[in-house]
Amino acid sequence: MEKVSHPYIRRISFFGVLDKNLKRLENRLGVNLSVRGDKLILDGQPDKVEFARKYFEKIQELEDKGYNLREEDFHIALDLLEENPGRLEEYEPSEPLYLQRKSVSPKSLNQQEYLVAIKNYDLVFGIGPAGTGKTYLAMAMALSYLQSKQVNRIILTRPAVEAGERLGFLPGDMFQKINPYLRPLYDALFDLSPYEQANRLVEKGIIEIAPLAYMRGRTLNSAFIILDEAQNTTREQMKMILTRLGFDSKLVVTADITQIDLPQPRKSGVLQAIKVLSAIKEVAFVYFTEKDVVRHPLVGKIIRAYAKAESGNI
Repeated sequence: MEKVSHPYIRRISFFGVLDKNLKRLENRLGVNLSVRGDKLILDGQPDKVEFARKYFEKIQELEDKGYNLREEDFHIALDLLEENPGRLEEYEPSEPLYLQRKSVSPKSLNQQEYLVAIKNYDLVFGIGPAGTGKTYLAMAMALSYLQSKQVNRIILTRPAVEAGERLGFLPGDMFQKINPYLRPLYDALFDLSPYEQANRLVEKGIIEIAPLAYMRGRTLNSAFIILDEAQNTTREQMKMILTRLGFDSKLVVTADITQIDLPQPRKSGVLQAIKVLSAIKEVAFVYFTEKDVVRHPLVGKIIRAYAKAESGNI
């Protein structure tokens, strides 16, 4: 099929963001892109050029509506065009979460839908591989809710060890035993909140970071609860935490079902919860893929390679 060249004549306001993402967008759109003055030139196969033209028309439309487009908005719009072109007309960039230390924005379509789900549902499951922002975005939302006084406290919990929270063989007191397993939650907290302020909130009990066993027998009212690494909960533990939810509270459950460390992986509490709760309309499930990985680009390739190996293709 003969290649065509299409001059896309528009204002150059978004060209700065475009320049930084030119190669990545070229690979995804399947066309060559070049900026000449106030023109964006699209070169490639006619169907690819037409696809790219629709994409940039939507980008221009968003700019005309007054949106100050960020780098991630370009990729979220393209995710949407690839997955469901009909929904592109409805797309509008989400407002960043403005926290005291930094602002946080979704960097993929699934991340955006995750944040929307957390706003609209009291129980949300974020399922997907490492590096997709499941815990980080949930933490950002929790701090945003605390900052706006929509909740009175944040509770962060995870299974303390991979197979049933057996801590007795570890040296030290209880805090020293569990601290290594809770470290990722601290890392996200201190990245999003000033260190001194986060420490004060922890000391006052406004932010509580504890192993899952500590949740038993409690009713958690006016709280934003994050259960991290939920793939390593037993069925009993999962039922226990789900039934702790009190009034004016939210519970976000994050899990990577490709990394279950239980002795009997099929008995993971999160796998059962997906089956048992999927018919309840008040519960949201958001599934992430390697496309949502926001760590080093190599991480996405590693995830794909392991998925291929585990499916029996290697």
